[in-house]
Amino acid sequence: MSENMKTIFDIGLVPLVVLDDAADAVPFGRALAAGGIPVAEVTFRTEACLDIIRAMSEQVEGLIVGAGTVHTVQQAADAVAAGATFIVTPAFNPAVTEWCVKKHVDIIPGTVSPADIEAANGFGIEVCKFFPAAAYGGIQTLKALAGPFGHMKFLPTGGVNYDNMNEYLDLPNVAAVGGSFMTPSQMVKDKDWAGIEKACKNAVRHLFDFSLGHIGLHAQDRTEAEMITEGLCGLLLQDKIPGSDNFFAGTVAEICDHPMPGEKGHICIDTRDIPRALAYYKRHGVEVNEDLCFRDDKGDIKVFFLKAIVGGFSIHLRRRAK
Repeated sequence: MSENMKTIFDIGLVPLVVLDDAADAVPFGRALAAGGIPVAEVTFRTEACLDIIRAMSEQVEGLIVGAGTVHTVQQAADAVAAGATFIVTPAFNPAVTEWCVKKHVDIIPGTVSPADIEAANGFGIEVCKFFPAAAYGGIQTLKALAGPFGHMKFLPTGGVNYDNMNEYLDLPNVAAVGGSFMTPSQMVKDKDWAGIEKACKNAVRHLFDFSLGHIGLHAQDRTEAEMITEGLCGLLLQDKIPGSDNFFAGTVAEICDHPMPGEKGHICIDTRDIPRALAYYKRHGVEVNEDLCFRDDKGDIKVFFLKAIVGGFSIHLRRRAK
């Protein structure tokens, strides 16, 4: 998989762009990037699409621009010439797929059936669009496809929205979700770029679903840590849970029995998506403490600390139990 595709799937959200006026391309693209979703799938649904692709790719720094609703090889070639770095088709199109593979252009072909997926697999495709997702069984169909096509990832669109996006993203065979719910049509019509930026931020916030996990206190040794834990448990009616190098006062607080980053302690933030949270911080230049990344038995990161200290507290992200 290309680095371009890896970045898109690390972001997890692919906004649909439908614009009539190329003059709106740059402010629209900047709103996406400022909202934390530096991806745009510009559809071949208006005559301005190539000018929009060109303007976004040339003038919006850091924005990954692709072309969607691509039906022909000529459209794909024109889109790439205008600056598109990936192609999305609404259905499986062998000619477009073959052209993209030969030209080493990333393509996400549309599929709705095992036959489509098998055909895409024959071209070495690793990610397929699943459209229209809701009309073809949505989450249940994707779960069923995971058996015979365990190696294939999907980009579901069509019926994906703010309320169900995380149900899709929780599936191991979903690489990202796409749609217009991040770019509401009325906001586009009103040229409400601030509103689109906010809608994107809300989608990113919803994807991560951050919540306070616990407060951490840092003791000097085991004896002090246990004393603090017992004090908290008595006051807050919590159970004392001993660990190898810490204690927990129920789910309220972790008391470490050795010095840790953070003069006053640490704050644990739970999230539903550790890999994308890690990628998000790295994209935004937030340093991660590589010495304080902890993995599960499968080798997947379950906890990582940021290097930033806020108000005397270090911050770590923790994978929320499902």
